[in-house]
Amino acid sequence: MIHHVVLETDDLERSAAFYDALLAPLGWRRHYDKEGIIGWGIAKPAFYVASRNDPRPGFGLISFPANGIAAVKAAWEAGQRAGGTGTREPGAIRSPASGSYSTFLKDPDGYDIEVTVGSP
Repeated sequence: MIHHVVLETDDLERSAAFYDALLAPLGWRRHYDKEGIIGWGIAKPAFYVASRNDPRPGFGLISFPANGIAAVKAAWEAGQRAGGTGTREPGAIRSPASGSYSTFLKDPDGYDIEVTVGSP
């Protein structure tokens, strides 16, 4: 289990709007918002975006769990409307690390994001 993840951005407002849109269909909400860092989660923050250092996309992938196919599709659509770039449309996937139904986007800073449902 991961305790938390922090991504850096050079535009906190833009990233906040993207993650507000992407994570709402997954049941996540803001739990923390001050001093250049915003945190989202279900019961407590586990994912943060900060504007303390330069962004460094290209490190890997962040995958968020969804409760169903409708949530995966809603996150895909909301993420693109909020400035993300779709890299793989929602659909069935067979991968050791992904669930059974996933979608992939790049956030506004270029970080790779997956939204997935099902167990690997």
